[in-house]
Amino acid sequence: ILSRELKHLGLKGYHIKAGKVRRGALTGTKFDCIVENSPHVERPLKEIVKLIDKSSLNKKAKETAIGIFTTIGRAEAKVHGAKSCQDAEFHELGQIDSIVDIVGTAIAIDELGINKFYSSGVNLGWGIGRAGHGAIPLPGPATLEILKGAPVRISNIEAELVTPTGAGILKYLCDGFGTMPEMKISDIGYGAGSMILRELPNMLRIVIGEKDTLCA
Repeated sequence: ILSRELKHLGLKGYHIKAGKVRRGALTGTKFDCIVENSPHVERPLKEIVKLIDKSSLNKKAKETAIGIFTTIGRAEAKVHGAKSCQDAEFHELGQIDSIVDIVGTAIAIDELGINKFYSSGVNLGWGIGRAGHGAIPLPGPATLEILKGAPVRISNIEAELVTPTGAGILKYLCDGFGTMPEMKISDIGYGAGSMILRELPNMLRIVIGEKDTLCA
């Protein structure tokens, strides 16, 4: 379904690969966007929004994807001194794989029919990272800017645990942060990251459920 729906975006030069992997004691699914000889392209937010808006994706997926990108764009513009979020240049985020990541998230949300999102508090790593702008402190400036108002903590892990993409998805989608709300659990999924961490399994856990009348 994901590969089929992503074709509506009109991007060429990539394919999606998915498979089961282990991270520590857990098994989860890892999705990879394999880019095929595509040149490095830096796109401003307005170009990405135009690409999504002109696509044949459905309305809900378009709104979600544009909302996430705009959330990230505002933060990028502020920390890097762009005149407006529409003019913010996306270095990593303007690449095909990042566009597929965010639009793919929007498609999955629409397909799953999820109405409300909640997240635990956000664990951030520390150290020095590399980006299109050069060396940056971790947590990244854009990540911190996006997560204003959300509960965060700095862990003891020297790595980038939350990227601007991940922060933007959380901030745009989540109705709240904190403990898991009461619900009847229907599905649980584990998505694997690329990094191998000693301290914990590099997995994102998604719990899907319905609010029961007894939980009201």
